[in-house]
Amino acid sequence: MFTLRRWWDRHRLQATLIGLAVGSALFLRQTEGAVLYEAYQILVRPFQPNLERKTVLANAQNQELQQRLTELESQNQQLRALLGYMGETKKPGITAPIVGRSADHWWQHVLMGRGSRDGVQEGYVVMAPGGVVGRVINVTPSTSRVLLLSDPSSRVGVTVSRSRFMGYIRGQSSNRAVMEFFDKVPDVRQGDVITTSSLSQLFPAGLPVGRVESINMSKSPAPEAVIELTAPVSFLEWAIIYPHTQPKSGEAKN
Repeated sequence: MFTLRRWWDRHRLQATLIGLAVGSALFLRQTEGAVLYEAYQILVRPFQPNLERKTVLANAQNQELQQRLTELESQNQQLRALLGYMGETKKPGITAPIVGRSADHWWQHVLMGRGSRDGVQEGYVVMAPGGVVGRVINVTPSTSRVLLLSDPSSRVGVTVSRSRFMGYIRGQSSNRAVMEFFDKVPDVRQGDVITTSSLSQLFPAGLPVGRVESINMSKSPAPEAVIELTAPVSFLEWAIIYPHTQPKSGEAKN
């Protein structure tokens, strides 16, 4: 016992230092040097006050550039689709972006970024890949207000392409409309294509409108069908304006 105490008195400092070194080594091994890294960051931070800020700004700029690239790619796809659609229709049209749309009237109107300076007039027809979107009801030098097919006040004469039975549609404030038939026993089926009627004064005949989703033959006074509009009215960003002559006063407006 005396020998052990005598040894401890002589080597106490060295033993303590060795114990601390071994303990520190084990601790660093367990934490994988995280403590040293944090201590280093604390020590060097006063000498690099803008390092963290610069890193955050650089990351934000990179994210912005990536988001801009994604948006440009999306817009290019839409424009290519419009150009392909214009090539298929082979009709002169005015390509226009949607520049205004009220959340309170989302399904009623849109504002397009082309106006009288670009040759747009009231009554012109607005279309997009998929079919009819609506018609121009008001024009300024740089903008055009469009009444959508989905507006409940909209009335459009239409035809069942397969059977040629006619009626008219009214919007439902959604991407669907209701078709009311003139005939009490129309030949109509689910999936039938609906186009603008030859009797319509506001739209040329034969323009695609939608497809029959469901039919109610017992509806009074005439059968009705729910029509799914094929133009992307809900997320429209671009469309094409086509010339069309306004109906004369006193003519049917549908």
